[in-house]
Amino acid sequence: MGNCLVWNKRYNIGVDRIDRQHQKLFVILNKLFQFGHQEEKSHWACREAVKYFKEHTFQHFRDEEEYMASIHYEGLETHRRIHTNFRDRTLPALERELDRTNYSENAVYHFFSVCAGWLVGHTLIEDHMIVSGDVVKQWEKLLPEEEQAMMSQTIASLLYNMFQLDSRLISDCYGGERFGDGIYYRLIYEDREKKKLEFFLIFEEQLIISTIGSVMESKSEAVSVMLMNVVRYVAKQLVGRVKRQFPCSEQFEKKEEQLLTYEQFQKVFEKQSPQFSLLFDTGKGYFAFCVTSAGTLQSEGGVSIITENAMTEVEKYLNQNMAEKMAKKQKKKLLVVDDSDFVLQTMRALLGEDYEVITAKSGLSAFRGITLDKPNLVLLDYSMPVCDGRQVLEMIRAEKELIDIPVIFLTSRVDKESVKKVIALRPEGYLSKSLPPQTIKKEIDQYFAKNSC
Repeated sequence: MGNCLVWNKRYNIGVDRIDRQHQKLFVILNKLFQFGHQEEKSHWACREAVKYFKEHTFQHFRDEEEYMASIHYEGLETHRRIHTNFRDRTLPALERELDRTNYSENAVYHFFSVCAGWLVGHTLIEDHMIVSGDVVKQWEKLLPEEEQAMMSQTIASLLYNMFQLDSRLISDCYGGERFGDGIYYRLIYEDREKKKLEFFLIFEEQLIISTIGSVMESKSEAVSVMLMNVVRYVAKQLVGRVKRQFPCSEQFEKKEEQLLTYEQFQKVFEKQSPQFSLLFDTGKGYFAFCVTSAGTLQSEGGVSIITENAMTEVEKYLNQNMAEKMAKKQKKKLLVVDDSDFVLQTMRALLGEDYEVITAKSGLSAFRGITLDKPNLVLLDYSMPVCDGRQVLEMIRAEKELIDIPVIFLTSRVDKESVKKVIALRPEGYLSKSLPPQTIKKEIDQYFAKNSC
């Protein structure tokens, strides 16, 4: 993030009271950032600035929710949940860091960066949905907050009982983002009427190695077949305990057990509307726990595990993961952003052999993907709903850590007016979707050849 947040008319949603509050929050964050560099009064001044920021943020949330209620906005409850997640989880975690480090400059900068990034992203995406009438569909089936809290407490308690881990809930709206090297495990249960409960458990590999690996006195820095089989047993035990919280859960029997690559998990999960989607920081690595209720099974070619093939298939899965990691180390990383499944599939097929291809279907997913994966190049659709390519590029250029990530627009719009609007944001160029696929591939190859170290 730069040295200050610069207010821009693109943040306006057209509701005067809300726009003024957004602008006020920008000013307060800028003051906080300035105080963080003034040693003689940084601790006291920053503490007061944080308090002031919280007061205005909470008032803004109340006013915004009141406005949404007055216009009967369909996405009010989802929007309120996003506010609650930031107010009750993100801010307290940042404040604990400030207190623990005695308001060090790094902690103040972290507070500023996270809050500024959240404020910009939330304003440009979810807040603009208020006036457009759109709703974030992925979270429409999340269960009530009381049930979310109960589930998160249950998971945290189970993690403590199993591994002596003091886990902290990071988000109850985990969107399927990658966090390090992971094991993606899926359990599918079905009742007599073919209704399904699906459980996704995502373990960061270092969590497995530092917990189960430590208990088994494993010296390996990689997940072995033996460790993976213990993980499967632990995961099924955990799901069995959790499943009891669902009404009529005894009617559901295990239908399938799968191990997924991240790409397979991403394809399945982006089509789901989870009831729970929880992300925890265990202190030893990240752990995500997601539950969906589906009528039909979304199959994306994961490894199905049965008793007869368990050892062989687990070994194949781990070998495949290791091979992919080694291959990825040699490949440049591309993030392709487009709201068209056809375009994403085409680009995967076109570029997947020579590059590690990550995909995103929206501006919000793109920004998350860029933050987590730090791609070597972003191929960005210019025209997308809610948050278009220009707005995504503006957010990238506003982040200090992301500012130099190269972006090429992949678009059907190459007219002078569109080019003029984004030229100041320094895209690397434009590629027309009407070009033959091999021409697009050649242009990307030439870009990397020209810019290789």
